[in-house]
Amino acid sequence: MPNFQNDPVQSNTNSTSAAVIAENTNTTPQAGVGVHAKSAAAGVLGESTTWHGVVGFSQSTTGGFGVYGSHLAGGTGVVGESTGWMGIYGKSTSTSGGAGVMGEGVGPGVIGKSQTWMGVYGETTSTTGGAGVWGEHKVNGTGTVGKSGGGVGVWGTSDTNEAVHAETNSPGTAAVAAYNLNPNGTGAALFAKKEGNVGHAGFFDGDVFVTGNVGVGGDITLVNADCAEEFDIAAATEAESGVVMVLDEDAKLQACRQGYDRRVAGVVSGAGDYRPGIVLDKQHGLAARVAIALLGKVFCKVDAGYGAIAIGDMLTTSPTPGHAMRADDRTEAFGAIIGKALRPWSEGRGLIPILVCLQ
Repeated sequence: MPNFQNDPVQSNTNSTSAAVIAENTNTTPQAGVGVHAKSAAAGVLGESTTWHGVVGFSQSTTGGFGVYGSHLAGGTGVVGESTGWMGIYGKSTSTSGGAGVMGEGVGPGVIGKSQTWMGVYGETTSTTGGAGVWGEHKVNGTGTVGKSGGGVGVWGTSDTNEAVHAETNSPGTAAVAAYNLNPNGTGAALFAKKEGNVGHAGFFDGDVFVTGNVGVGGDITLVNADCAEEFDIAAATEAESGVVMVLDEDAKLQACRQGYDRRVAGVVSGAGDYRPGIVLDKQHGLAARVAIALLGKVFCKVDAGYGAIAIGDMLTTSPTPGHAMRADDRTEAFGAIIGKALRPWSEGRGLIPILVCLQ
């Protein structure tokens, strides 16, 4: 403890008030100072064994500070040190946005450094959406930046919710963008791993578009039923789902109109409960094209007027436009088979599921 025996001013009291009281009623900033202390070492030294070494109060309603430190030669305005807890501790009970500690600068507003733990640590017990650490840029810059020379740039963990959540209202950019800028690197720009056999490493609620190649190390599972390919259709052709289509002289498709037509191409996909699982040769923006089921299950229009259809019957084109019929003539059916019936149809016209197997 410093020796005060030779100090120019000494005070000692057991009073419940202060040992030294200084008052200045001048309200001019800097001129209205209660105590002015000047020294080649510490201007003011405060010590306490049970409470605060220095206490500053302000009743100003116009922005005055409880404690104000200023350095006029380029050093630090206020320094706090501790060997056991916080070097500087700030607390606010404001409910209108006041912060416990606020830093403002032409450079960084706040700099945090640590040799063994966090450079900056944020913690909250808010139940109304407050963040442990919040970064916001008021113009067009980045809200929060994480950078590391060898470790993880940004790390997010959660016990019960998303570890990282991203949203954007941008009309043309992604909520999450990942880039690997090493042209010779083998690491992925985006990596996801799911432990166990329940759930997914990646889940997309919407369309997915890939400009490059797709490699799969396991099985591909598709919910929908058939493998289809888009074809051009002839002008003024009705090509609703379930219609049996044949090739015309221009290699375009039109509804079948004769029995045992070897020009048969397939059935327009998408009728009933079935949708195409794969669509080949998809060309966006061209209206006069339809997806034709070439393999798998598809709902097909049939006409039982040429013979009742049973499960397992082979089907071919019929004279009824766009409809299939039972193939009774094996000689004529060669090359004109559409597929095999998966459901019976005894009379009239209808829509039944078939297994496409062109032959």
